[in-house]
Amino acid sequence: MRTKMKTNAMRQLDEAGVVYETRKYDVEDGAIDGLSVARKLSESPDRLFKTLVTWGGGRSFFVFVIPVNRELDLKAAARAVGVKSIEMVHVKDILPITGYIRGGCSPLGMKKAFPTVLDSTALEKDYILVSGGKIGHQIVLAPQDLIALIGASTAEITR
Repeated sequence: MRTKMKTNAMRQLDEAGVVYETRKYDVEDGAIDGLSVARKLSESPDRLFKTLVTWGGGRSFFVFVIPVNRELDLKAAARAVGVKSIEMVHVKDILPITGYIRGGCSPLGMKKAFPTVLDSTALEKDYILVSGGKIGHQIVLAPQDLIALIGASTAEITR
């Protein structure tokens, strides 16, 4: 299913001239976790990436983009951004920080550009899926295009 609705994430891609595709999935059943979304879109869970927002002390926020079937290794993630430690941002704080809600948080089109790290497994894929910026919408794009557009780095940050 394609969508005509544009989110901030899609607008950022359009403005940069990045080739992407949108995919829509049904949310009526309430199953919006990554593994359910991968199943609904008939995609391998290692191609579907979730966006995690963390806090590294002070006013430093960091974004990590990892496969939905993996967990963020907090120590490896902290090393990847050069801080002593990080912790996950509370769900209620995601909207004021990013402009997105849980389940619809995209690494693209956030209110502010935060240091972002993609799990290095993304580089093994010709395409990945990330949130389209709204629950029920995914963006399909080349990981190299995502990395270049948002100035992300890559590292082994999952377990």
